[in-house]
Amino acid sequence: MGLRFQKRIRLFKGLTLNLSKTGTSFSLGGRGAIVNIRGDKVTGTVGIPGTGLSYRDRLDKPKEPLEVPTDHLAAGRSVNVWKILAVLLAVVVFMLLMKP
Repeated sequence: MGLRFQKRIRLFKGLTLNLSKTGTSFSLGGRGAIVNIRGDKVTGTVGIPGTGLSYRDRLDKPKEPLEVPTDHLAAGRSVNVWKILAVLLAVVVFMLLMKP
């Protein structure tokens, strides 16, 4: 068995610093929707609080390489940017709605 280390430090509501044996990352969001930024990786997680059901996806890379002409490569990158912006907007709206 391998040794694991994980520590989460809440910087303020909605922003967490995650420390582990392999490095650090930041999580933005709250219950139900989180965006995690770690070095060159960006992942988004959405779930139903209290159920254990969630879905996680990398937001910075397409799932599989697309075979398209080279003049369309910029369009594929812009899709990922819109995906990241959509998840960030969902996190902000969710946090505003959950404010007491």
